[in-house]
Amino acid sequence: VGCDRSKNLVDICAEKHFQAFVCDALSVPIRSGSCDACISIAVIHHFSTAERRLATVRELARLLRPGGTALIYVWAMEQEYKNQKSKYLKEKNGSNKEKEMNTGTAQRPLSDPGPDNSSQDSAWSDQLLSGLKDESCGAKPVADFRLPIHTNRTSFHSQDLLVPWHLKGGTKKKDESVDTVLVPGGSKESQELSPVFHRYYHVFCEGELEAACRSLDCVRVQKSYYDQGNWCVILEKL
Repeated sequence: VGCDRSKNLVDICAEKHFQAFVCDALSVPIRSGSCDACISIAVIHHFSTAERRLATVRELARLLRPGGTALIYVWAMEQEYKNQKSKYLKEKNGSNKEKEMNTGTAQRPLSDPGPDNSSQDSAWSDQLLSGLKDESCGAKPVADFRLPIHTNRTSFHSQDLLVPWHLKGGTKKKDESVDTVLVPGGSKESQELSPVFHRYYHVFCEGELEAACRSLDCVRVQKSYYDQGNWCVILEKL
């Protein structure tokens, strides 16, 4: 059974005859202790405070039966680890470049809501500001209440940032508050302005996810490892 905050993604699952539903990772409508295993891939790094990130791990643990396991993947601050570049950095000039557009190092004020304020309200919370002062992993503190906008396919310079997503072939509604970029080359359609959405990320330092998991008495960390630019943990429900 799958779940996601995005109705469009859940609809794709339904078209492929998979069982999936829309829900929030902080409150999954499944009975406690009813799952043999849970998988959380690229979800927890979108929550803007340490408390909310820990709450999502606690919610995963609630779903597990005793002895059940959970696998968690989050984006790593360290995109170069043990002298090896991650797949994310290696694909700088790869096939995914049409999906993501480099919008430079511009900054967006926290007071400026994202394109979907109802689903991204946590990214603009006051609590976020206290977390931005952490300079671990060599990350630079964010000043003037602004989040840096990440340059795609490059190393991270801040743990809390906005990652641009270029919506290929998308159309912008009149009341939609998003940045736009001019797509170079290609057909006439590609020359038109296309919306660029900015998604909030908290990229994890080495040991950060594991430490959060170990703070919960209801689970045991079976394994913690690095995999292609991600920090990963396997948990067992006690």
